[in-house]
Amino acid sequence: MKLILDTHIFLWWLCNDDRLPDTAMALITDQRNQILVSVVSAWEISIKVFLEKLQFPLADLESEIAGNGFNPLSINFSHALKYGTIPLHHRDPFDRMLVAQSSVESARLVTHDRLLAKYGEDVYLV
Repeated sequence: MKLILDTHIFLWWLCNDDRLPDTAMALITDQRNQILVSVVSAWEISIKVFLEKLQFPLADLESEIAGNGFNPLSINFSHALKYGTIPLHHRDPFDRMLVAQSSVESARLVTHDRLLAKYGEDVYLV
């Protein structure tokens, strides 16, 4: 299965945070799954670091993605165009783009955000 990690799931994984649900841990460690981390998450993380809402070594971000066997996912025109067609169940632009990417990439967004579950099969609520 192709999975895109929501930003908080990705950070919880990297920090070995107790908030990471067992279901998410199982999905991420299952070798049959392709795990993607979107540039959207890097963007969101860098903004939060700049605003001092998060402490994270940004210089290590790309190597952490590769080192964990994850694949980076860029934003392309298809993602941007899909963004404008998805329902406004969630107002966070980062989360909405992750949903758009999930839809275009035939992937599922792994999240703990219940509001995102309204997007249906594009989301895997853990």
